Amino acid sequence: MALMYPPGPTRWEALFGDLEAQAGAQAAAEADALVSEMTRAEHATMTLADRFRAAVGSVVTLELLSGAPLRGVVREAADEWALVQGVRPEPASQHLVPLAAIAGAHGLGRQAAQATSRRDALGLGPVLRALQRDRARVTVRTLHGTVGGRIARVGRDHLDIDGLDDRGTRLVPFSALLAVSEAP
Repeated sequence: MALMYPPGPTRWEALFGDLEAQAGAQAAAEADALVSEMTRAEHATMTLADRFRAAVGSVVTLELLSGAPLRGVVREAADEWALVQGVRPEPASQHLVPLAAIAGAHGLGRQAAQATSRRDALGLGPVLRALQRDRARVTVRTLHGTVGGRIARVGRDHLDIDGLDDRGTRLVPFSALLAVSEAP
């Protein structure tokens, strides 16, 4: 008497097929977990400066530590600062904003762009020294007010402003600086 097998896949074939499907599903889940972990690891290396570099040309609204908003187009960004061109309702002047003076931002997007040149690492001091050298009239915003004048000296962690009023020179630590703007 001959054994008769049921039509279609045998019980063993079905078992192996099921095991193979489970292994495939597990491999896909592990791949998804790996991609998620790699994405989190990449985000962990992202800096605020990287986000600003990726937003060059975009309109952003910055919330300064004073609570005042500053709206404009990101023109340049470096490790310590961003240059923002004001748009309405802000005056159209340019504003040099230390990244440490930003309490929040809208409009940056999720992208990041890493530094690609030495200019990206240019600190706040060298930029302020260039303004000093040009004898540019500026408005300096701090947590305790605004002063207009010319930058007289730039130290490692502070600057002196020769004011346009009778008060003389005012020393401003970088830690108190919210923005240095072109004077109207």
